[in-house]
Amino acid sequence: MKIAFVGKGGSGKTTLSSLFIRHLAAAGAPVVAVDADINQHLGAALGLADAQAAALPAMGERLPLIKDYLRGTNPRIASTQTMIKTTPPGEGSRLLRVCEHNPVYDACARPVELDGGTVRLMVTGPFTESDLGVACYHSKTGAVELFLNHLVDGPDEYVVVDMTAGSDSFASGMFTRFDITFLVAEPTRKGVSVYRQYQEYARDFGVVLKVVGNKVQGQDDLDFLRAEVGDDLLVTVGHSDWVRSMEKGRPSRFEFLEDASHLALRRLRTAVDATYELRDWERYTRQMAHFHLKNARSWGNERTGADLAAQIDPGFVLGESVTAPGSNSPLMPTA
Repeated sequence: MKIAFVGKGGSGKTTLSSLFIRHLAAAGAPVVAVDADINQHLGAALGLADAQAAALPAMGERLPLIKDYLRGTNPRIASTQTMIKTTPPGEGSRLLRVCEHNPVYDACARPVELDGGTVRLMVTGPFTESDLGVACYHSKTGAVELFLNHLVDGPDEYVVVDMTAGSDSFASGMFTRFDITFLVAEPTRKGVSVYRQYQEYARDFGVVLKVVGNKVQGQDDLDFLRAEVGDDLLVTVGHSDWVRSMEKGRPSRFEFLEDASHLALRRLRTAVDATYELRDWERYTRQMAHFHLKNARSWGNERTGADLAAQIDPGFVLGESVTAPGSNSPLMPTA
């Protein structure tokens, strides 16, 4: 199951995504966590020291390796130089599973020990001084989009992505790559503005969107959120001494998180698991093709010198029944 956490800067989406990752790990579920935010804070929120977080390998810097592995023997892709962030899989492509060993995880993922379990953490990498004026952050998140496009995940497997703030996700098709999107909103006008943008953009693409109210202090805050987002409000979260200690780098064991927060996290997982019955792999594959064609026409064909529309395999549908040739690597045992 693929889950995105989005929201305006400062809304608490990284904190809440890290809590949800801890919740899943404590329950023994296999988890791949991805920090796709321009401000790379997920590692620290999961308890890594600053030096450890800074040493995490950047997916964006390993894009050639990622492309080379995912390309496999797909005859529609002439070379890795013609692969762009939206390139979809087809016959012969290598696919990724949550619970396996593969060169992409070897190069980009690192294990993070949490209370009760271990998760794989991958990061896009920070926006560096050398990028200023010459690159956009979407060139880095392209590695995440390729990862998601080639991922075959099942029930009780979780990929949690801490997305970049605001509505930047709509600069590509990545906002359609998730089973459910949790929008973290504070009970303020600015807090719900990103929700309105997401609701408008996502309406035509079948995106399952639920609001998590954060920093809710009383009935007035709750009433405000209900009035602004209606039935999309799934759960609210208030002040947490445990979270405050975590943000200071001194968290206690996760079991000591306040009961109200544990209850909220259980409701998030229930909402995630319920979306499995709504999965439509054919629509998911069509959306990949849709955004690939848009990117090909707007810049991809010119940049690569190739007709990228030819990369779309009309007979291929991604799904749990699909097996990639040569993908016989041993599965990683679940916790």
